[in-house]
Amino acid sequence: MTRLLTLLCALTVFSASAFAADLPPAAAPRAPAVYVPAVLPVYNWSGIYLGVNGGWGWGKGKFTFTDAAFPNGFSGTANDSGGVAGGTAGVNWQTGGFVFGVEGDWDWSGINTGTTLNICNVTGTCQTGNNWLATLRGRAGYAADRVLFYGTAGGAFANMQTVFGGVTTTHDQAGWTAGAGVEWAFADNWTAKVEYLYVNIGSGTVNCSATVCLGANNGAALPISATLTENIVRAGINFKFNGW
Repeated sequence: MTRLLTLLCALTVFSASAFAADLPPAAAPRAPAVYVPAVLPVYNWSGIYLGVNGGWGWGKGKFTFTDAAFPNGFSGTANDSGGVAGGTAGVNWQTGGFVFGVEGDWDWSGINTGTTLNICNVTGTCQTGNNWLATLRGRAGYAADRVLFYGTAGGAFANMQTVFGGVTTTHDQAGWTAGAGVEWAFADNWTAKVEYLYVNIGSGTVNCSATVCLGANNGAALPISATLTENIVRAGINFKFNGW
C-alpha cells in the first residue's frame, strides 16, 4: 500500500512538471504607445485661378485746355466716384513661403465726375469718367499657410468718356497701377481677397468744337486734356484649379 501511494505521488509530480514545460513563456511587458500628433498639410498657392471681383473707386478728374483766350492754359479738377465689378484671371508660383504671380482683370466701371468744375464755366457742361477698367499686374507676397499677404503693380487700361456741352466722346487710355492686398484660402480650391489699388489712367486729348466749348481758338476745335486718378478698394472670390 505504501509503495502504491509513493508511485501515485511520483506520477502526479511528473505530470505537473511536464504540463508546466509545455506552457509558452510569459510575454515581456509592452512599452507604452508613443503619441504622434497629426501634421496638417501646408496649403499650396501654386496654380491657375479664375474669379470675380467688385468694389468702389474714388479719385479726381482734371481738364486742361489752351486757346487764344487762355494762352497760359486753363484747368480744373473735380472728385469722381463709382462702383466697379468684373472678372479676374491669374496664376501663382510658390517657393517656400514666397508666392509670385501674374494677374489680370477687366471691370465694368461707373466711376465718373460731376459737372462742378470751374473750367465748365468756360467750356459749358463737362464730365469725365471711364466705362471700363482693366489691369495687368505682377504679384509678390508671403504666405502664412492659408493667408497670403501681397503687393502688386503693373499697367492700367481704361475707356475714358468725356462730355463737353452735351457732346460725348470716348477714347482708350493706358496708365499704371500699384497696391496691396490679403487673400485667404477658405477651402482647398477657393480663396477670398480684399485689395487696394491706386490707378493713374494718364492723360488723353479730346478735341471739343469751339462752338460747344465757347472758346476763341479762331473757330478751330479746342484740344482738351482729360486725366483720371483713382483709388479702388475691392473684394473678390477665386477658384484655383488643381494639377500643380
